[in-house]
Amino acid sequence: MSLERSDVINIAQLARLRIEDQQIDGYTETLSNILELVDQMQAVDTSNVEPLANPLDATQRLRADEITESNHRDDYQKIAPLTEAGLYLVPKVIE
Repeated sequence: MSLERSDVINIAQLARLRIEDQQIDGYTETLSNILELVDQMQAVDTSNVEPLANPLDATQRLRADEITESNHRDDYQKIAPLTEAGLYLVPKVIE
């Protein structure tokens, strides 16, 4: 797919981008090349290709899901102005 100069001007306007007149031809060529590459990639038959989670086919080493810190909620709430049932109370801001 090849773009015209007017296409690039329209795209820039829709995207709210300011492009100088001398840059439009360069953008037209670059965007046309990108679209041609996309067309080439879409033409490749990928029906027999299995999707990968990552290209290295590696597995992550995961640590055990264990609690490593003690609960400090009571210590933190001692210095709070108002608390109730483990929650911080704040002034009402919406009526």
